[in-house]
Amino acid sequence: MLSSLAGGIGLFLLGMILMTDGLKALAGDALRRVLGRFTGGPLSAVASGAGVTALVQSSSATTVAVIGFVSAGLLSFTQAVGLVLGANLGTTSTGWLVSLLGLKLNVGALALPLIFAGAVARLLARNPRLASAGLALAGFGLIFVGISTLQTGMVGLAQRIDPAAFPHEGLLARLLLVLIGTAMTVLMQSSSAAVATTLTALHGGTILLEQAAALVIGQNIGTTVTAALAAIGASAPARRTAWAHILFNAVTGAIAFAILPLFIRVVEAFSLKLEPSAGALTLAAFHTCFNLLGVALFLPFLGRFAAAIERWVPERGPALTRYLDASLLQVPPVAVEAARRTLREAAAEILEQTQGLLRGQEADRAALERLEAAERALSETRAFLGRAAPALTSEPDHERCLAALHTLDHLQRLAEAARERGNAEHARRHEDVRAEARDFATLLEGPLAWLRGADAPSPRAVLERHSKGLAERRRAHRPRVLERTAKGALPAEDGAAELEAMRWVDRLAYHAWRAVRHLEDPPPRPTAERAPPEHEAYAEPETHHERP
Repeated sequence: MLSSLAGGIGLFLLGMILMTDGLKALAGDALRRVLGRFTGGPLSAVASGAGVTALVQSSSATTVAVIGFVSAGLLSFTQAVGLVLGANLGTTSTGWLVSLLGLKLNVGALALPLIFAGAVARLLARNPRLASAGLALAGFGLIFVGISTLQTGMVGLAQRIDPAAFPHEGLLARLLLVLIGTAMTVLMQSSSAAVATTLTALHGGTILLEQAAALVIGQNIGTTVTAALAAIGASAPARRTAWAHILFNAVTGAIAFAILPLFIRVVEAFSLKLEPSAGALTLAAFHTCFNLLGVALFLPFLGRFAAAIERWVPERGPALTRYLDASLLQVPPVAVEAARRTLREAAAEILEQTQGLLRGQEADRAALERLEAAERALSETRAFLGRAAPALTSEPDHERCLAALHTLDHLQRLAEAARERGNAEHARRHEDVRAEARDFATLLEGPLAWLRGADAPSPRAVLERHSKGLAERRRAHRPRVLERTAKGALPAEDGAAELEAMRWVDRLAYHAWRAVRHLEDPPPRPTAERAPPEHEAYAEPETHHERP
């Protein structure tokens, strides 16, 4: 009996893990696109959070993705809270799946063939999407094998235990059941498995509806323990999301507990149309209804709720790397988005320092420290992308990662050029170079505003035209300088310094253009990273000089 119970729970958990992993891999870039698309009002955020969670059967997958979207700047925290509320609602779909199919219909005869078909597809399919679908199918079948095993164990348990032996009357008795439900979720590390066990126990007559309802409240609260543990030492967006999850579940559970007897009677009255006597379907309806009640209570005050959490959990640590949260690596496409946002802010910092240099501003200690912070952010972003890249499965995700690496390379070269104070000094001494530097510094106003989030078209085309034009002017300028040097009108050392300063300004413009190009959304299609003919001097690493 106990072995059947333990084995049933284990099979159910394994089935949930396989199905969730398969569906997440099958969805690929769709999870990022679906969540990113619904960035309107709170209601649409709740609906999309519920829908995605019901699809992948994992509120934790949705929550981790939400953290990444907040980190990447694609969602405001208010919208993220709406998605978290929706994820709590969507996770109640597991109860309907178990009560409608696992307990009401005899799917045992189909479960084993489903597992076989899914395993064969996972092992033999060459198409990654088909293999992921096979994994999800095998997990789906395993869930029902676990439920069947649980039912067998519950039948034996029901014969030995009288439901009346469990506490069910009085406030303290219900509170004890809530605590037991919380402990079940913590021990199983899955509210879905805990709810499935409770539904099976209720269906088998081991416990009564009132007892099962109190257990489900506790199981709903128990999911917050995992969120709280995951938030320890995490980034500010992760901690804020965890607090939103904890407060919503705790308040919702407290309200459901306070009106439990009345709530059960109301749900029973409506569920009579689903089943003749209160049972598993009634409990699934209860689970959904009290989460719906919580959403209805929080939705009108979502903005204030989110603002309060942001005040309680302020940002800490280096500003440029605040998005590089290791927990995002669980959803690699979201990790890439966080890296791209970091690169966008680092680009703005480097270009601002470059602009000051071109305008002849002296580099003080604060400016040098900001440039060093940007270079450290580039280094950390490179390591972060290196950890995310091996787990990317779809071509669009791979292209976004590749574009981020191209951006990183160009920004690194920009930062190195911004340290060349000697070239900046020579640019100020020579009139032609000084004019080019001043024009480029003025042009950078547009890219800087765009990088900082201004609602404006990409400055890529403007930068490209300027960079190509500057390359032409540099080539025309070179023979003039050499001729003046040959005639003795210009000292040889000054002529060489002027040419190098002109190349320096050209190099800055080129790498600024290429960095912005790869930061566009969507990024450009992958091509060989090679400069056009007029920029051949800068096509290869460490090759910034004219060909002979």
